Amino acid sequence: MKQGDTERLVRQILQRAEDIYNMFSPGIPVEWFSSDLTVAQLRVLLVLQSSGASRMSDIASILDVALPTATGIVDKLVKKELVIREADLQDRRLVICRLSDAGQELINRLWTFGQFQMERLLNGLTEEELEKAAEVAEILFDNLTSNK
Repeated sequence: MKQGDTERLVRQILQRAEDIYNMFSPGIPVEWFSSDLTVAQLRVLLVLQSSGASRMSDIASILDVALPTATGIVDKLVKKELVIREADLQDRRLVICRLSDAGQELINRLWTFGQFQMERLLNGLTEEELEKAAEVAEILFDNLTSNK
């Protein structure tokens, strides 16, 4: 396959993914739009979900923001009781952040909504189409986890 063909196919896939996303947008729960979480705060929650308890400096690094910026974002999440700040047991100068139970519950609701949307997307496909979708999912997963 030529380079131009590869780029064209990638653009086609991305466009179709955007089309699917736009069709799902009206189904996003209304309470999410009225939430007082900022995108930056949501990003911190997602970092803590994927990385687990993390030092403030690691959060700043992952988000590519200055340490004072990360600290300000986390401070607001602590006030909302979504994140817990603790001193590192080995080095009390270091601050460790982790999701609170409420923060974990929020992330779980986001995940559940995503799962619901994926089920909605797959509902109605034939067994043959589902097999193709499963094969594509495996290919994408293998590509993501390979040591390329």
